[in-house]
Amino acid sequence: MGNELSPEQLNEIANEYGTPLYVYNADKIVTQYRRLTTAFQNDKVRFFYACKSLTNINILKVLKAEGCNVDCSSINEVKLALYAGFEPQNILYTSNGIAFAEIEEAQSLGVIINIDSLSNLKKFGEKFGSSYPVGVRLRPNIMAGGNLKISTGHDKSKFGIPVDQLEELVSVVKKNQIQITNLHIHTGSDIKDPEVFVKGIEVLFDIIPHFPHLKSIDLGGGFKVAYKEEDPFINVEELAEKVLHTFESNELTKDLQIWFEPGKFLVSESGYFITQVNVLKETSATTFAGVNSGFNHLIRPMFYDAYHRIQNLTNPDGTVKEYTITGNICETDTFAWSRPLPEVREGDLLVFYNAGAYGFEMSSNYNSRFKPAEVLVENGESRLIRKRDVFEDLLKNQVL
Repeated sequence: MGNELSPEQLNEIANEYGTPLYVYNADKIVTQYRRLTTAFQNDKVRFFYACKSLTNINILKVLKAEGCNVDCSSINEVKLALYAGFEPQNILYTSNGIAFAEIEEAQSLGVIINIDSLSNLKKFGEKFGSSYPVGVRLRPNIMAGGNLKISTGHDKSKFGIPVDQLEELVSVVKKNQIQITNLHIHTGSDIKDPEVFVKGIEVLFDIIPHFPHLKSIDLGGGFKVAYKEEDPFINVEELAEKVLHTFESNELTKDLQIWFEPGKFLVSESGYFITQVNVLKETSATTFAGVNSGFNHLIRPMFYDAYHRIQNLTNPDGTVKEYTITGNICETDTFAWSRPLPEVREGDLLVFYNAGAYGFEMSSNYNSRFKPAEVLVENGESRLIRKRDVFEDLLKNQVL
């Protein structure tokens, strides 16, 4: 897996900053980004970090320094990207079921825009005509991804304009003289088979001729990473080979740029979530190890049945036993059932691996509990990049 922070480092960081705590390794993020650029080695390919996976501006700055662009799912993500120093021409904003006013604001900021509904495309054309080139998000009717909740390209998905509405789409574009410069598709997350992306390109072959101003094809992201050591994951070198071959084999695409929107691939393995064991509870069915967190901090195991590797940082050589790891909120919040771990004692520190993507980003103050702090390790040095909540944060926007 490479670039991992050692248990000793994580222990030291937890002792310095307290728990629960998110820790990110900048070196791992850089390694992942360079894997992509090395695999493709083509100036026609652009990568946009899907920042919905982790929006801390310090993470955005790490990727900006590497030359990565940024992909945003809301106007506030766009503003965070601008705040982090990205130029508007390197920010991609893909709307999804939003009020037209948000698209107008994105236009005023000068960023690249993808529109995902005929309704908003009509409004855009009526107001801006050919004066502001845009992209459209299409729904290719392809089922892909590791979980239905994260599959976005199938025929029952809310995302994008269905490809079977192409005739109406072309009519709206012609009527308003809209310049469509990008065609966007995204089939889902946890995709391990490069052929899914090839299939997506092939779906576009019949669509490309309808848009004479086209400059790029956006294939989305969703690259699978390994959560268990034996998990399959996407081979980015094979992905590059197959995608570039498909593009170069067709005259329609040879002059177009290829865009990707990796999120989890870039930050997931960089992240660690450290908790402390509050209480052990022996029952006839299992031994519960209750930690000082819950799905208010890491919702993926409950939301997606996601697996996260867990390690006992403070007793790594203890006798292995089975534990059910649970949280401290008033809700069923099981992180792991019957997980073999070195003996867990009250006060031990447990670390959850692969916690960089959709961990802190999906956290909440449920049960009026504080959100955890975030720490970035860069060049071997750790620094705080988000303070832990305090009581005043719970009252911040309440009005008496």
